[in-house]
Amino acid sequence: MDTIAQLRAFVATAQTGSFTAAADQLGTSNRLTSKYVAELEQRLGLRLFQRTTRKVGLTPAGEDMLARAPALLDDLDDLLSGASEGSRGFTGVIRITAPVTFGELYVAGMLGRFAEQHPNLTMDLRLSDRFVDLAAEGIDLGFRIGRTDTLSIKSRKLGTLQTFLVASPDYLARSGTPRTPEELAAHACIVDTNRRDPRRWTMEHGGEEIAVAVEGRFLVNSARAACILAAEGKGIAFAPRFAACEDLAAGRLTTLLDDYTGAAAPVSAVYLEGRRLPRKIRALIDFASADIRSADLL
Repeated sequence: MDTIAQLRAFVATAQTGSFTAAADQLGTSNRLTSKYVAELEQRLGLRLFQRTTRKVGLTPAGEDMLARAPALLDDLDDLLSGASEGSRGFTGVIRITAPVTFGELYVAGMLGRFAEQHPNLTMDLRLSDRFVDLAAEGIDLGFRIGRTDTLSIKSRKLGTLQTFLVASPDYLARSGTPRTPEELAAHACIVDTNRRDPRRWTMEHGGEEIAVAVEGRFLVNSARAACILAAEGKGIAFAPRFAACEDLAAGRLTTLLDDYTGAAAPVSAVYLEGRRLPRKIRALIDFASADIRSADLL
């Protein structure tokens, strides 16, 4: 019997709440995942799950097992990878999640640079603007913008993101340049609906917070799309530097009201609390921490 495979099937099922989701995470069949869990229960002589037609739930014995099994598997993975990495470097798969725009404009390239140093690693990048459940979806590492209050998540701050007002020279020539935040109310503003309060732009100046209500014809759920529209002269965008830096460097956009900046938001690498990070995940976090500082995105 493959005890390790049985434990992996148990942990994946417990974390995802179903054999189907666990099988997807492990890359095996639903039938094989269920078989491994049943074999483990038979070996232990007790039930780890209460099964219904819709989902599985942990028994008290299953809860005790889940409290210890993930750390045991992490230690085993660390031991095996440490033995092989001495001669071959990092191997296996790293599953990563990131916000769509930040992932497309920065994380994908950063992973490419990291992968050049570790040719035996496979990168599985999944972009989503929702806060992905790391345990349920089998994610090793997430990159997030903003604060997270999830107790099961640990984070390492990689930097601080600033937001700027930007517009094209053509738009400013036609519509004039606002001199104060209050004048934004008279301008066409491109609204990023991913923001917590899309039509209320909050800025800081001399330690004072200023909030202005804005309106515009264009509503988008992408900071990069907002910058593209702004570069085409469609209005003023309020965007993070990573989304605007290409157009700023090319002169298609210019910053406005430089004494006023959006509230700073942390950029962090996040991972599950209570698990021992494999060496390859620690190495990726260290690489990202150094790489992001040299990327001129923050």
